[in-house]
Parts: sequence; C-alpha cells; structure tokens
Amino acid sequence: MKGLLKGLATTAKVLARGAHTVQYPHVQPDLPDRSRGVIALLEENCTSCMLCARECPDWCIVIDSHKETVPAETEGGRDRQKNVLDRFDIDFSLCMYCGICIEVCPFDALFWAPDFAYAEGDIRNLLHGKERLGTWMDRVPRSAWPEGYHGPGDTAAEAPAAEASAVEAAMAEPPPAEAAIGIEAAGPSAVEAPAAQMQDEPPAPPATDDRPGGGSE
Repeated sequence: MKGLLKGLATTAKVLARGAHTVQYPHVQPDLPDRSRGVIALLEENCTSCMLCARECPDWCIVIDSHKETVPAETEGGRDRQKNVLDRFDIDFSLCMYCGICIEVCPFDALFWAPDFAYAEGDIRNLLHGKERLGTWMDRVPRSAWPEGYHGPGDTAAEAPAAEASAVEAAMAEPPPAEAAIGIEAAGPSAVEAPAAQMQDEPPAPPATDDRPGGGSE
C-alpha cells in the first residue's frame, strides 16, 4: 500500500511538468552540426582518386569515372588528363557511419549532413547515387564548408563580407593571457632593472697572479 501511494505521488508530480518529447515529424529536432546523419557529396571537388572506396571497411562505395583531355591554357603548353566522375554510389544498407571516407578524402568532397529521414521501405532503395548525395549538401552546416565554397542561398556579396569579417576578428584578437599576466606581474621595474643594475655596478678589479713573483701588469 505504501509503495502504491508513493508511485501515485510520483505520477502526479510528473504529470504537472508537461511532456519532454516533441511532436515529430511535425516538429523537427534541432541537431548539432557534427551529427552523423548522412554523407553528402560535393561532386565538383571529387577527382575519382578512389581513396574513400579503398579505405571503406564495408566496401559500400562504388565509383566509376573516365578521362578527358583538357587543352593547354597557354601557348606551347601541354594538354592534361582529367578524371570525370560518372558514378558515385553509397549503399547505406551496408554503411556503418564510421566516417573514414570523410576523413581520408584529400579534396573535401565528402561531408556529414545532419539529415536522418531517408528511410526506405525496400532495402534496395538505400543505394543512393551522386545526384541524391549532392542534394544533401544543402544540409551541411556552414562551419564545415570547404574554403571558397558557396552553398545554396549564399550570394556573391555575402561571401567576401564574411571572409573580411573573419580576418578583422583575427587581427583584433588581444595578446595571449599568459603574456599579459607576465607583463602585469613584472611591471615596468622589471624592464628598467637590468639597465639600472649595469649603471650601479662597480668596475671589475684587475686580474692578479697569485704565483710567487707574480703581480698585476
């Protein structure tokens, strides 16, 4: 009986606090920027180096590409070969979201996007190509964007202004706290002490020879 009354008291107390859940999917959760939701592809940065496919422990990445000749930009220059991406598939039914492919990519072509609502009724539909992976770049947080990339909704005027403000903020940073503390603790007397000490010190006596018959010259 005592335990029943205690349980009813706890129920009444919690009942007055309100719900701690959100009405998903009508209310979307606010996820942090570093959430491992889905892998997004920035196709223009991919060079088909195959490094992500080789390092993937689940072998869930498939890449196909072909080579195209790029004419020389200057007179007398040599033509060069360029890899053009034809296929970039990730099988999310095999992916274990370890993030190795994102870490090893040397060209900033793969990113984490905090999007998790891509479930399918058929497991075969979890194989997403470069077109679908490219749409998730809209969800990649701005802090993870590579240098020089302007995402959807970014105007050409906003990007230089953001870069200029970042440079100004870096130049306006105060000196390190340790250096400031050291200067305040020492004070001006610590800087003037060596000069004053050099002025007050008497000249050193001439060297003498202690051996018999020796003396100062």
